[in-house]
Amino acid sequence: MAKKKGQKFNQIIDAAVSVIAENGYHNSQVSKIAKKAGVADGTIYLYFKNKEDILVSLFEEKMGVFVQKSKERLAEQETIEDKLYTLIEMHLCQLEADHDLAIVTQLELRQSNIALRNEINEVLKAYYGLIDHIIDEGVEQGVFPHSLNKRVARQMTFGAIDEVVTNWVMKDMRYDLVELAHPLKEMIFHGLKQSKTG
Repeated sequence: MAKKKGQKFNQIIDAAVSVIAENGYHNSQVSKIAKKAGVADGTIYLYFKNKEDILVSLFEEKMGVFVQKSKERLAEQETIEDKLYTLIEMHLCQLEADHDLAIVTQLELRQSNIALRNEINEVLKAYYGLIDHIIDEGVEQGVFPHSLNKRVARQMTFGAIDEVVTNWVMKDMRYDLVELAHPLKEMIFHGLKQSKTG
């Protein structure tokens, strides 16, 4: 069933990002999120089943917007190298611009609950699709070798971007994250170009 959306839904999502970033997922009671959103506790349950649903939904919402914007920007790029750079830069820009979201995505989404992890991985599939498309195009155009292990290539690409952001969050965001987009692109792009493994 489609989730009920609207102004209050967005208020709750934004409040949840702020509250979870400040208190941690386990210490973020639904009542705290409701108070931050300026709604009654019961209103939360008109939009979400429980706290887990809020966490997955906020990630789904933010990721959905990011994926859509990325598709539009990627369609404007001509070369594989530019597409890879654009994706990396957009990823870093989004999280550098929203420190609370960075804390939630890099720390609080990494829950030990298997069911929750599986739901989060489902949401990530759309993002993986962006990486897969760049890699597939690169192989088709001969930029990357045909012997490239595409699954490993995607894991390496996402893993490298993700680790750079996590390290930035763990270091209290004390440096310019977006400045790392170029060296990150260089390492990933040239690593994929030279990969000969099947």
